[in-house]
Amino acid sequence: MRLHRNLVFAVIDALNLIFNEGEYADKVIEKVLKYDKRWGSRDRGFIAETTYDIVRWRRLYDEIAGVHAPYSRQALFRLFAVWAVLRGINLPDWKQLENTPERRIKGRFDELSKIRKYRESIPDWIDQLGIKALGEKRWTKEIAALNKQAQVILRTNTLKTDKASLQQLLKEESIETKTLTGHLDALQLTERKNVFTTQAFKNGLFEVQDASSQLVAPFLEVEPGQRVVDACAGAGGKTLHLAALMQNKGQLIAMDIYESKLKKLKIRARRNGVHNMETRPIASTKAIKKLYGKADRVLLDAPCSGLGVLRRNPDTKWKLQPEFLKTVKTIQQEILRDYSKMVKPEGKMVYATCSILPEENNQQVEAFLASPEGENFTLARERHIYPSESGFDGFYMALLTKAQA
Repeated sequence: MRLHRNLVFAVIDALNLIFNEGEYADKVIEKVLKYDKRWGSRDRGFIAETTYDIVRWRRLYDEIAGVHAPYSRQALFRLFAVWAVLRGINLPDWKQLENTPERRIKGRFDELSKIRKYRESIPDWIDQLGIKALGEKRWTKEIAALNKQAQVILRTNTLKTDKASLQQLLKEESIETKTLTGHLDALQLTERKNVFTTQAFKNGLFEVQDASSQLVAPFLEVEPGQRVVDACAGAGGKTLHLAALMQNKGQLIAMDIYESKLKKLKIRARRNGVHNMETRPIASTKAIKKLYGKADRVLLDAPCSGLGVLRRNPDTKWKLQPEFLKTVKTIQQEILRDYSKMVKPEGKMVYATCSILPEENNQQVEAFLASPEGENFTLARERHIYPSESGFDGFYMALLTKAQA
């Protein structure tokens, strides 16, 4: 591989924004890829994948390069040099890459790879948390799986097409896919490509959604004609899936504390051909109280640590702090106790997270069921999805049923 100066400099700029300015990796990539309209798909792919790689292996590369945050521009080039050497890429004769100790880099890599916290590039506190929560054997498997690059998975929008037809249309646009066992509407790209420029996407025939995430909406057992509330909708990937499962019939209410996310959801809903959805920002407790005892189904896709989705959000490892985990656990319990009041007698509720920690998952459900607000609910079933077993994101989901009045 021949390194091009403008592409490498774009990577350095991206790393500076992520590591030194604290910006989110996905937003940074989106920004940096707009630098030069002449860049083709391979150029853009190099910038995005190289940046994510260095973010993912930051701690390991720090130790090898002997640099630490805050990073000077030269330090960022040293991280890049480590990345290139470990991939067998010949370094060009640039002053920023002068005197790169290639043999030392390889030797340090071999040495540090024997220690999990360096091999898997994680902060000490997350490594200790994982061992305590899951045991050393499972945690070692999970963190290794979470450091693998995420696949591109599509969810067929069954309001507009079916999986076989979508697969054929994508093939005509030179995008090859394969089906996934146990995931009814999912297609996985066999080769990474930008699917957002396809006519199929513009026509609303699919959404990009991880295979594990696609299991959450069906877990709620919705039916056409029901009143369904997605109480933590965010940008609405699961909301749109619920609309498809409801066949556009009934009432689907998407709620979130961030109105800006709901505005984006409206745009996605129009593209998807969703007609039974309305958005309601949660500006106060009134929005929730108005729905007490009125929902057939409630989805609580709760805010969480995000430790199950490190494959696609590797910068979470460096942004997450112990204090946030304590705070978010309090929020999860408040959401369970307050939002569960929307479920009508004999209704159902799903509590879900993209975490693999029991303290955010089944332990939260157990605490809710032991509370006054949870006394009329029973746990019908739950599912833990571990990346080391599924090959996809880590998720948890619990289906809770409410007793008759």
